[in-house]
Amino acid sequence: MQPVTQVSGTAYPWGAKNIDTDVIIPAHWLKTIKRSGLGRGAFETVRAQPDNIFDDPRYAGAPILIAGDNFGCGSSREHAAWALADMGITAVIAPSFSDIFSGNAFKNGIVPVVLPQDAIDRLLEVARDQPVTVDLETMTVTTPYQDRFPFELDAFRRRCLMEGLDEVGLTLAKDTAISKFEERLDHERPWIGGERTNAGIAVEVAGRT
Repeated sequence: MQPVTQVSGTAYPWGAKNIDTDVIIPAHWLKTIKRSGLGRGAFETVRAQPDNIFDDPRYAGAPILIAGDNFGCGSSREHAAWALADMGITAVIAPSFSDIFSGNAFKNGIVPVVLPQDAIDRLLEVARDQPVTVDLETMTVTTPYQDRFPFELDAFRRRCLMEGLDEVGLTLAKDTAISKFEERLDHERPWIGGERTNAGIAVEVAGRT
């Protein structure tokens, strides 16, 4: 996972509410366990409509999506986060998110930014022709018009995003501590290990040693 400290650029000024994961990535795309290629199926039903925002050349490759309330509701499919990431989206700004989607977003390097509806309305207006910046250092969303909207993130999840640590990365970051623990465990409880002779260890069985 790549570190995310700031996301800046064009934003999709969508604003749609109650977008569930089936809209983000339809079920027939869930046959794969690969993360790449899902961007082609992202918002498939929306893209089937003429003049949809996701095929508007003004927003091609936008790293930010501005959405409405309850974004990512529905099923728990992690493919929804994979599809957004494959589209190049690194931040989603909305008044609220499904808890499961929010967790999946964090694990896949996507920043779910919660802002009040009045801030969303302002960003939807600005993003029509101006860039938006999400800054994890200052914990703000800003625009060229001096708009500045503060947001909050869980401190641990913020650190993971800024250091590019997913669950595997977090484990590998503790590699030295894990190795030292295993060495100490081998010394203190040698019978736990797999291939050992256990010489000199008495085991009581049915009153005998």
